[in-house]
Amino acid sequence: MTEMLSEQKQSLGWLARMRKGLSRSSAKLTGGISDLFTKRKLDDDALEELEELLIRSDLGVTTATKLTQSLANSRFNQEVSSEEIRGALADDMATILEPVAQTISIYQAYKPHVILVCGVNGSGKTTTIAKMAGLFKHVGFKVVLAAGDTFRAAAVEQLQIWGERIDCPVISRPIGSDAAGLAYDALEKARAERADILLIDTAGRLQNKTDLMAELQKIVRVLKKVDENAPHDCLLVLDATVGQNAHNQVEVFREMVNVTGLAVTKLDGSAKGGVVVALAEKFDLPVHFIGVGESMEDMRAFDARAFARSLMGLEVGERGEK
Repeated sequence: MTEMLSEQKQSLGWLARMRKGLSRSSAKLTGGISDLFTKRKLDDDALEELEELLIRSDLGVTTATKLTQSLANSRFNQEVSSEEIRGALADDMATILEPVAQTISIYQAYKPHVILVCGVNGSGKTTTIAKMAGLFKHVGFKVVLAAGDTFRAAAVEQLQIWGERIDCPVISRPIGSDAAGLAYDALEKARAERADILLIDTAGRLQNKTDLMAELQKIVRVLKKVDENAPHDCLLVLDATVGQNAHNQVEVFREMVNVTGLAVTKLDGSAKGGVVVALAEKFDLPVHFIGVGESMEDMRAFDARAFARSLMGLEVGERGEK
């Protein structure tokens, strides 16, 4: 009973953190919707203005069109309240997001399950790795970290500090070392120690895309020499504050490696939270984690309905209607 109450408390704490983290995004959307729908019919002009608001909120043209068309199909020319619009949009967003809201599956048969983590420098990649490690450790997995961004001393040092904090071993090499060689050694060591999970940090220098692609592909080749199925997942970390530029990053990294899922960070840093919905609509890639702050407690597995309702400024238990 005590454990159940503790988990419930943690869950409620996370929902509050997520709502707070998405407050800029929800304020932009809910404020705009309230301005549009005060004793007004959902006519063509209203739909056009709503679509423009959704596009400005980083939901993208395709998603914005889909959402407004759904409203038109069910409520066209009816007088609607802002609460009704928000509730309907939240439901439709949840429908888009639910197929991609997937927890990352860890397969014990691999020993270790190798997760290659990539993303642009500054996206929150190294911190995300540490937070993931903390979440995995919390449910009983033995985790090893590899500081594979070998050209950035700050990245290596940051991962080492996090490793000490969460009591996870960190495999590192001198600055400038071969990242693929480090990944190989880390996998051998993690396997020898019977670790459940190996998380490998990587560089993210997009200004030199050709070199980065060669490095990432070399890491993958070398890992396969130890385990032909490795890496078992390739997680792309995206900074939500870049908005629609996140689409370009997904496309670029998919050229380099087989991206299997996403983690979206810094959702508290701007009003661009709608980009998560746009990414789901366009790429259909699993969203494993979202981050709404800097502390360990500020990242959790992605919950589609809770996210959609928070984005619309609604309590998770609300219907959004009166």
